[in-house]
This record gives sequence, C-alpha cells and structure tokens, in this order.
Amino acid sequence: MKKAGSGKKLVSGGGAAAVACLVLPLVVLAVLKSDFMPQQVVHIAESSIGEAGVEGAIWQPRQQLVARSKASHDPASGDETPDKVVDANRDLKNGKGFLATKVGMDGSLIKSDGDVAAPRSKLSCNFSSYRTNMCAMQGDVRLHGKTATVYVVSASDDNRPENGTITIRPYPRKWETPTMQLVREVTIRWRAPPGPGAPRCTVTYDVPAVVFSTGGYGVNIFHAITDIIMPLYNTAREYDGRVRLVATNYDRKWIAKYRHALSMLSIYPVMDLDADNEVRCFPSVHVGTESHKELGIDSALSGKGYTMLGFRGLLRSAYSLKREWVTPQNENGVRPRLVMVLRRNSRALTNEAQVLAAATQVGFEVVAAGPEVVRDLDKFAQTVNSCDVLVGVHGAGLSNMVFLPRNATVVQIIPWGEMKWPAWTSYGEPVAPMGLRYVEYETTAEETTLKDVYPRNHTIFTDPVSIHKQGFNMLWETFLNGQNVTLDVHRFRGVLQHIYRSVT
Repeated sequence: MKKAGSGKKLVSGGGAAAVACLVLPLVVLAVLKSDFMPQQVVHIAESSIGEAGVEGAIWQPRQQLVARSKASHDPASGDETPDKVVDANRDLKNGKGFLATKVGMDGSLIKSDGDVAAPRSKLSCNFSSYRTNMCAMQGDVRLHGKTATVYVVSASDDNRPENGTITIRPYPRKWETPTMQLVREVTIRWRAPPGPGAPRCTVTYDVPAVVFSTGGYGVNIFHAITDIIMPLYNTAREYDGRVRLVATNYDRKWIAKYRHALSMLSIYPVMDLDADNEVRCFPSVHVGTESHKELGIDSALSGKGYTMLGFRGLLRSAYSLKREWVTPQNENGVRPRLVMVLRRNSRALTNEAQVLAAATQVGFEVVAAGPEVVRDLDKFAQTVNSCDVLVGVHGAGLSNMVFLPRNATVVQIIPWGEMKWPAWTSYGEPVAPMGLRYVEYETTAEETTLKDVYPRNHTIFTDPVSIHKQGFNMLWETFLNGQNVTLDVHRFRGVLQHIYRSVT
C-alpha cells in the first residue's frame, strides 16, 4: 500500500466503497428524520422582498419567512410596500418542483429546474360585446412580453380545437378601427394536454394578471376614464389590490398621471409588457378589460354589483377628496362655487370674460379652469370636488364630473350642428348614475362662429344632419373641430340663475 507524503495511510478504492455502502443507509435514515430535510419547496407570495432581497437557493423547513419593504408604493416608480409572507409548507404536486434561485424585487420567484404545470387549464373568451374582446385563462398561464404572447398550457375545452391561436387588442373601442390600430395585438396560444411548446417560466406569481393598453386615445381624460380606468375597475376590482396590471403600449407619463387611481386597483407597480423578456407565469390572466358604455357602468352587465357611485367612491379615496355631498351654501354665508372648464383650440368661448362675469353676478364664486389648470389632475380633482357646479362646452373636460360631490350640477353647453344626441350620450346620460344633476344649454345659429364662415342658406344651417350623414370625419371637422361659441350672455345668465337657486 502506498504512503502519502504525510505518512498517513490511504484507504484503497475497494475499501472506501465498502465503507460507504455500510454508512450511507444510516446517513439517509438520519436525514429523513431530521427537521432539515428539504421536503417542501419555498413558495414566495406575491409582494416585495424588501431592501436586502434574498439571494441563492432558499429551502426552509416548516416555517415562514417574513420580509418587509421600507419603500413607499409608487406604481410609476416600481417601489412597493406590502408585507411578504413566504410559505414553506406548500405541497409539491406529483413530486415535481423547482429550486428557487433568486427572489425578484417585485416579490416574484425566479425559478430554475422545471415548471409546476397545472394538469388542466381553462380558457374562455367573449367576443360578443360591441365595445371589447376579452379572454380569461386559469391554470398554467405563461406571459412573454416582448412577443406579446400568452401561453395556456394543457388547455382543454370541447368547444375549441386541440391547438389554436387567438389575437386580441386589449382596448375597449373595437368598433373604431383607426383607434384599435394604435393598440398592440396580444396573441393567445393554447395547447392540448400535455401542452408542449410553451416556454419555461422564469418568474412566477401567486396573484392574477390583467393585460390592458395605455394606447388608443388615453391622453384624453374622457378616454382615459372611459376606455382604461373604468374598465380596469370592472375587471380588477374584485381582487382587492392583489392583482398585477400589465400594460402594452406602456406610457410612463400616463401611468404617472393616473397613479392614484391605479394604486386603488393594484398594490403593485404597473408592468411594461412591451419591454419584458421574461416568461412570467400566473394562476390566471385576463386579456382585455370589461367595458359597458361611455363614462358609465352597467351593474347588470358587470355581474358584480359595481356602480358609478362605487367607482366615484374609489376615486374619492384615491385623490383624498373631502366632499361627498353638496350642502346648501347660503346657510353659512358662503357662496356656492362654480368651475368653468375653458377650451382653447376649438369649441372655445369667444366671450369667456363676459360669461365668467355673468356667473359671478348671479352669485357664484367662479373658478376659471383653462388647460393649464386642468392639466394638473391631482390639484384639479380637489378643485372640482370643492365646487357645486361644473360648466363646459361639450368635450373631454366635462369628464372631470367624476370628482364632483354628490348632488352637484353638470352644465353642458352643446355647440351648433344637431349635436344634442352625441352630447347626451357622452356627458348627459352618465350624470344621473353618478348621483349628479344635469342641465344642458343648446346653442343657436347666432351663437356659433360658423355664421362668420358660411352663408345662412348653407346646409350647415339648413340641414346639419346631412353633415352627420357624411361620416364622423366630416362631423368632426365641421361641428367639433371647426367652430367656437359666442354665448348669448343674457340667455345663459337665466340658466345660471335657475341653478343658483337650486344650490342655495
């Protein structure tokens, strides 16, 4: 037998094998009885891991890890605050699992070593709505952002072929083709069991996801509320904040502007789908959002009992609005407040100074709100909530009625051109379900600047409906984008006097 330089004897290969055979069963038995046997895989609950993070493999026997984040939640910045509970007692299905290699700052579990796939996944889609297409998936659902693809693994449904593809533009204005072309298309792919071909999960969550778009006409507050925030409320509110909002056509400025409303729907930052190269796996995913009508919610359609009063309550909390109800002002010698939304490029009041003066003479404390005032949504929401009356020419600025206290009054000035019906649909019909009162002032041919451009025998005056029949573009160019308004101050003052009496 050879000797090492140290003079110690070395055990031969055969002897070592024999010793190992004798000792190994005892070691295995001891380990099996030990509290340190990694029998469960750690499952990271969806939330943040805190400042330190967790690196390396995580195996914890029969205990919970709790980590708290010190950062404040900001949907635009990516910071999160909720406590994290890491449950180490989740059973592995069929003896399969994965080794946790790293925990992301968003509380997700980054995996290696295989997927935990649901044996059966569900996919249901609804294309019957006039406004929107939606698909809901449950089970093993994998989302890859850069390719805008959702994989439904092991999907089973007797009403579908075994393998297939669906495409959806997740924006609820599907009848407007030009608008929808601005929205990125999301592809949904499903596979029959066992569902081969889907990419492996790199990040997994224990909360659902809702995929929507900040594209379309989201820069306009009417469309921001009607097409994005309100449908998100209909779709995501039921999860009480425990849901990931995933945006395609991700617009950082839009996310920042409406961050307070978004934070009431999800306690997590909005995810940018387009820039994401991870394969994120969720227990369920909604692609598309539930939309009922312009600036409104149909509680019968929602099936969840949601109403516009509930939605306005959410906004009141989001923006810390103090007034819930309008109360008579003259009891305390305080003048009722009237905010007038002033336009600049079209449908502007050419005699706004006289109109504002008339409102003051009637007895209102008047707030003039031009674009520079309205632009700061956080402050303007507070301003509107402090008012008893909101006045404006037909247009997106009237959407700020959502911030008014209950029983306040909305006054819509309808421009010339048989615009009563479209004006009513957008900003008249939604008023009552919000708990508000509605007054409309329909202008005459004497109050439009079109009279300075066209003769009185032109069809614009003799048959304005014929302009409508030429299509929306002609209507837009003529009656929406092509005129300003010069109010008959005496006639308008009479309307304001009637409103003043009702609020004092």
